Amino acid sequence: MSEFANFSAQSPAHNEFRSDTFTTPTLSMVQSLTQATLGDAVYNEDDSTIALEKKVAAIAGKEAGLYCVSGTLSNQIALRTNLFQPPFSVLCDYRGHVYVHEAGGLSTLSQAMVQPIKPTNGRYLTLEDDILPYFIPDDGEIHGAPTKLISLENTLHGMIFPLEEIKKISKFCKANDVRLHLDGARLWNASVATGISIKEYASYFDSVSLCLSKTLGAPIGSVLVGDRKFILKANHFKKQNGGGIRQSGLLATMAITAIDENLPKLKKTHEWASELGKLCDDNGIILEHPVETNFVFIDLKANKIDPSKLVEISNKYGVKAYSGRISFHYQVSEESFEAVKKVVLEAFEYAKEHPHNSSDAVRFYSVTEDE
Repeated sequence: MSEFANFSAQSPAHNEFRSDTFTTPTLSMVQSLTQATLGDAVYNEDDSTIALEKKVAAIAGKEAGLYCVSGTLSNQIALRTNLFQPPFSVLCDYRGHVYVHEAGGLSTLSQAMVQPIKPTNGRYLTLEDDILPYFIPDDGEIHGAPTKLISLENTLHGMIFPLEEIKKISKFCKANDVRLHLDGARLWNASVATGISIKEYASYFDSVSLCLSKTLGAPIGSVLVGDRKFILKANHFKKQNGGGIRQSGLLATMAITAIDENLPKLKKTHEWASELGKLCDDNGIILEHPVETNFVFIDLKANKIDPSKLVEISNKYGVKAYSGRISFHYQVSEESFEAVKKVVLEAFEYAKEHPHNSSDAVRFYSVTEDE
């Protein structure tokens, strides 16, 4: 048996639809380890890590980058670095990963009040309808916590944040001394779908977190980018939060390979999601959101689908689709794609005969939410 058999065969994630985080290292990623440097990254002495940070910073048009073990770490230290002294508040989408899925890090690590906003249009925050009504100015009024940071997410639930609205919000932030952060975990997908470069998107933000271990398929990590002074301070908080990695060159080298090899593969994941979304539309299956990139959100409550039945049917067809959030990644096989279509249709047909009315269906996907 080949010493690389585990990496050259079909990925264990070929039938995985819970998240695009389940991708596994490829043979080329593993082989790239022979070229990895072994310096101590905490002392900024690892060439592979430095190369990755420079590569992603250049893609984003920023001065510097900071390799982190997770998107949670890169987001949270970015938010902390953008704030200087409490009491301040951070305004974000009520579904934002930084608010919902990072273990309360904002209030704990940054001591900031969070203002979660539900978009008026149901899809993305707008300056006029959502931000201005909740914006707290730093005008000397001592009873409030001034808004000093706005955090956006692109993509969010697979939906693309329109560039024109980003421009409006960015202009407002600059005029009012407010920092603007982007959780760009899947900004790669937005760029592929729209043709707008990562650099163009990033130019409107003070800091951007770009994940490597989700849609691109690297085993570990994210890169936080910003200006050089910002990244130096962010590295301080990275160390403080236990994020220092010694021989991170091994991980960085695989991440560089993932960027170079897998970015062109994202278009196919969008096509699969679009096809499943159309199948849902054609069969009267209600979706929570429009399908714009690599996610399909099926509204379990509106379709009266029992989540436990969905799990049962998924197991029958040999795929892992345990919620209304169907995620696509480049290692999904054609056979698994056909199977997940059968799962969705069968679960919907079963719900017609056995409608499920529990409110548990509303947030069932949150147990596997790991963007």
